[in-house]
Amino acid sequence: PSYYFEVHRNWLAITHSLPVSRWYYENTSEWTLDYPPLFAWFELGLSQAARRFDSDMLLVHNLNYASPPTVLFQRLSVIFTDGVFIYAVRECCRCVREKKGSRDVLSRPSFILSVLLLWNFGLLIVDHIHFQYNGFLFGFLMLSVAKHLQSQHLQGALLFAVLLNLKHIYLYVAPAYGVYLLRSYCFTQDNKDGSLRWRSFSPLRLLALGGLVLSVCAVSFGPFILMVSGQLPQVLSRLFPFRRGLCHAYWAPNVWALYNLLDKGVATLGVRLKLLQEAELPRASMTGGLVQESQHAALPSVSPAVTLLCTLLSILPALASIWRRPRGARGFLRCLLICALGSFLFGWHVHEKAVLLAILPLSFLAVESREDAGIFLVLATTGHYSLFPLLFTPAELLIKASLMLMFTVFSFSALRKLHSGRGPLLRPLEVVYLLGLVAVAIGCEVVFPLSPWQQRLPFLPLLVTSVYCAAGVCYSFLRLYASLLRSEDKPKRQ
Repeated sequence: PSYYFEVHRNWLAITHSLPVSRWYYENTSEWTLDYPPLFAWFELGLSQAARRFDSDMLLVHNLNYASPPTVLFQRLSVIFTDGVFIYAVRECCRCVREKKGSRDVLSRPSFILSVLLLWNFGLLIVDHIHFQYNGFLFGFLMLSVAKHLQSQHLQGALLFAVLLNLKHIYLYVAPAYGVYLLRSYCFTQDNKDGSLRWRSFSPLRLLALGGLVLSVCAVSFGPFILMVSGQLPQVLSRLFPFRRGLCHAYWAPNVWALYNLLDKGVATLGVRLKLLQEAELPRASMTGGLVQESQHAALPSVSPAVTLLCTLLSILPALASIWRRPRGARGFLRCLLICALGSFLFGWHVHEKAVLLAILPLSFLAVESREDAGIFLVLATTGHYSLFPLLFTPAELLIKASLMLMFTVFSFSALRKLHSGRGPLLRPLEVVYLLGLVAVAIGCEVVFPLSPWQQRLPFLPLLVTSVYCAAGVCYSFLRLYASLLRSEDKPKRQ
């Protein structure tokens, strides 16, 4: 699709052709620069190579420019920067606990993890078909996680600080990093019962962490802070555009999708019972397929402050858990997953692609734990299918269906073989739910486009996909929480 090609072409042109002071003010295109400054510097670096392919792509007013050299450069830039992700996968595989006596390379946890990450269906379509630099960014995240698993905490913190200044969506997992590093790195010892020893606090370690984070922020935001023309407020207004509305044009499969459906149901029931006047209700306010501020028809409308409060409440127990009993880097990783999913489920204007923030790190736990493998299969299958609407043309149906089918079959077969002899990975109701996903796919992707409802209710397949997948994502979130609480109870029983 040309949408994201034009987004990044426009950002290449802005950073190459305009002075820094105009980067976050330029609005010739509707795809304005809305990533943190470090990503803008990254685009500036790419533009130096882009001009050797086709200098016309670097003209700001050359909207929707997509010459063959331009498309070639953008695709090559994604492939080249994916080297960061490949290296991160290598480091993660080094941290996996291998099975004793396993000689079959194809059934080793490290090999399975490498396939789950490198050939991840969701990452493949959002980077190489839908077109973005998510592999490059997820490379920093996974490499940071690997460094913490290797007890190289300063390197892990530095990598995450860089990542946060490249794309601010990773604020979703920042609380897990903050609490874990403060508890496990700045406090050097625990009491025998695992409780915190306050006297072990190291101010030098805290200063080292703070210095790393501030140094990265200074490189990223420094030039904008030093300018006296109100640059920093303008940058922040681009990074946090609260006027875009509660939900994206296509609802992410989260709690607010279920809330929107409930609102529609209550409004319809209210009209039939003559408790509400149909003429006074907003028409298609949440189902117009547009990025805009919308009001709910019957239920209270949700503000950014409410989503923030819900997000904090959803992740606080996990943060408290790793503060009381850190349980090493794997406990941190589990907390990171809960923060990612909590923010995805309750956040403001969440993009559907953000579900990968949980799917990719969960791959690591899936190859080590049978219970986590079951959660992974539900979340990955549900989350990946929720990305189907990103590729909406008939020509892409066979491609996305084939790619997802291959990844899903490998995931189920490899994890079942890896954890064989310890019972089924999925519970009966989970199997029924996933089979229902097949029915949803056939109905939305094959039957609906041929039906007369397509013209009257164009948003219906998106609504069905989002709501059905939201149930699976919510369920996975609750199972992860239950797993975290059980692991916290084990030391007490012992």
